[in-house]
Amino acid sequence: MNKSMKKILEREPIAASAPCRVDMGGTLDISTFYYPMRHLAPCTVNCALSMRTRVRLLPFRQGQVKVSSKGFRSATFKSDRTPFRHPLGLMFAVAAFFKADGIHVEIASGSPPRSALGGSSVAAVALTAALSELQHRCLGLPVLSRKHIALLAQGIEESVAGVPCGFQDQLAAVYGGVNRWNWQATVGASPFQRQVLIARRGLRHFQRHLLVAYCGVPHESRDINGRWVQHFLAGRNRDCWAEIADLTRRFAAAVSRGEIEEAAHFMNRETAVRRRLTPDVLDPTGVKLVNAARRSGCGARFTGAGGGGCLWAIGKTDAICRLRLSWQRILAAHPDARLLESDIDSRGLAVESSGM
Repeated sequence: MNKSMKKILEREPIAASAPCRVDMGGTLDISTFYYPMRHLAPCTVNCALSMRTRVRLLPFRQGQVKVSSKGFRSATFKSDRTPFRHPLGLMFAVAAFFKADGIHVEIASGSPPRSALGGSSVAAVALTAALSELQHRCLGLPVLSRKHIALLAQGIEESVAGVPCGFQDQLAAVYGGVNRWNWQATVGASPFQRQVLIARRGLRHFQRHLLVAYCGVPHESRDINGRWVQHFLAGRNRDCWAEIADLTRRFAAAVSRGEIEEAAHFMNRETAVRRRLTPDVLDPTGVKLVNAARRSGCGARFTGAGGGGCLWAIGKTDAICRLRLSWQRILAAHPDARLLESDIDSRGLAVESSGM
């Protein structure tokens, strides 16, 4: 980053924010899966939540980049030696793409750290947008479109992760709302197609059918995701993934029609298939929460790749009210566990010139 960029930040910090998500059908947004499964029309569904991750750009010492984020130790490195194999490596990788220098990146997340709500990907989206805005103000380059921000943030994440990565976290962060994402394997075309499942005017009503819980145990998705990918590459469990694709399509159709009980049924079936694939996709608290949801007439599923983190439920409003009480009793046994905000975010990505 040159001195003129630093002067811009000294006059006015640049901030950006984006929502996290809950999801259904995840993993199908990874090209390892949607290329060979293209004949099955794979899709994922996600709901953007009002728990937003905010990124602010501040001036810092020339020749260095600093990243601060709650739940992580702040890190400062020379701008030409930032490590990508680091707990904050994705943020350093995004900064490196824009040749950031003399910058302090502050990250504040509205969701618990490593809660399987897509937090790190959301932070990368917000940082990409903020740095694109800064680049525009300094160099006059065009601001990246929402679609290009999602593509760039995903591409950088996959380049440093060491494992295949999906798109759905970035797309929920950029667009907000409740969407079905159709995964396409057409040469030269966008890998995704968006289908809005709930119009903006219906989001407030729809969110009454949702419940989100943090189990109190941070997740580690790479192990479970890695096993899914490796087994799929080896030709194992292909029938299970075909069933997951079918159940996700049915879930999306039910949500679109407003058939909440039917959607809950398909969610429970999809969760059962995942548990056959990897029994540890639910931790002991997660098992209790899923069982309680079924007894209440709701559907329940882990978020992301599971193994800790969050679960979400869908059901009719009276069933969700019953489940809320059951989940509160279960979560009370764990000091860090709690229900989370389940309001739907309709804005998606937002860039501004102000503090947090």
